[in-house]
Amino acid sequence: MTRPKNLVVAQSGGPTPVINSSLQGIIEAARDVAAIGKVYGARHGIEGVLKEELLDLSGQHRDEIGLLRFTPAAGSIGTCRYKLKKGQDEDFQRVLDVFCAHDVGYFMYIGGNDSMDTANKVARLARERGLDLVGIGVPKTIDNDVGDSQFKLIDHTPGYGSVARYWMHAVQNANEENSGSCPADPVLVLQAMGRKIGYIPAAARLADPHREMPLQIYLAESPCSPEQLTDQVNDQLRRSGRCIVVLSEGFDVGDVGRVQDAFGHTSFGSSKLTVAQIVVNYLNEVGLVAKGAARGNVPGTDQRHSMAYASSVDLDEAYALGQTALHLAATGQNGNMATILRNPGSVYSVRYDKVPLPDVANSERTFPSAWIAPNGNDVTDDFVRYARPLVGNDMVGLPMIDGRQRLTRFARLYAEKKLPAYVPQGDRK
Repeated sequence: MTRPKNLVVAQSGGPTPVINSSLQGIIEAARDVAAIGKVYGARHGIEGVLKEELLDLSGQHRDEIGLLRFTPAAGSIGTCRYKLKKGQDEDFQRVLDVFCAHDVGYFMYIGGNDSMDTANKVARLARERGLDLVGIGVPKTIDNDVGDSQFKLIDHTPGYGSVARYWMHAVQNANEENSGSCPADPVLVLQAMGRKIGYIPAAARLADPHREMPLQIYLAESPCSPEQLTDQVNDQLRRSGRCIVVLSEGFDVGDVGRVQDAFGHTSFGSSKLTVAQIVVNYLNEVGLVAKGAARGNVPGTDQRHSMAYASSVDLDEAYALGQTALHLAATGQNGNMATILRNPGSVYSVRYDKVPLPDVANSERTFPSAWIAPNGNDVTDDFVRYARPLVGNDMVGLPMIDGRQRLTRFARLYAEKKLPAYVPQGDRK
């Protein structure tokens, strides 16, 4: 009988409220697979592999594993934005050396587009070197931009349903506040995450599917001039006396002093200016047709770590995808990503499958142009029908102690290091 091989799971990119639900699905499914020995969590993604920081997840208390469902973001094992780039041969060799030193036969990477690229590179390299290593991708991103525009590779990514639910509630509450304060503050501008892809701001429409609010939605994919935006806001003020504007952080308003991460993506939360503040300033400088002033609200990373707004549907699907990914690994299906596909029919249901990593590595699904309303500042009912099932119906009940959330707290059970210390190539000065 072949002796069991160990498994390393890592997380990369921006976290979500349900990223740990996939991790839980992997850990718990691995218990029943004789071919898998220990499950290690790489501390802070691929950087943890490079630095040989492997947390023993098999040795953790089962209660802590169970709490992963209610623990948002990536504090349990950490995430990173480190990219394994072409030419960093030492990094690639180090990954293989660490895996060999710790008898690792399975590598699973939870993340978005770039993470699938990393998983694909590691799986391909292992295959080229003749190593007994299975590489599997586990999709995760609040942006819902992994896959293809026909939704044949993946219908939606875990994390999106929860951030959509966040915005559904945020806009409902903002509308209540604005309806009461509109004599002084007739315009409220809300900025949503989404560098180039508009799925997150589009979710604002879920707060008002019957179109009763004075709501305008501006996606990065439907740019307009500041003058046109102002005219549309003032037209809304003439009709309704107030206006709620939801716009993407990537909506083009000119230079915002962009800061980029290691993947080359703009990090708007770190940039010098916010899109919302620029729009608010412009509206107030040009002038509104109603008395009072525009004001803005810019949520930050709470959009992707607010566990109270997590979707139960999203949590369940993230867990099932983790289980699916573990099955792919255990059956030797190297170089694939676990995927979720929507079944046809009016009643929402899904099935879990696989797609080749090269098909999704560095992919970037855009928001369908057919889902953008003809006026450019709204989305269609087809989008609402797509997104509505993902947010679920009920609020998630959270475990509490003394009024505070009870979150997963892993014991610091790290594997003994067997290799010399290593500085990743991207960190060298």
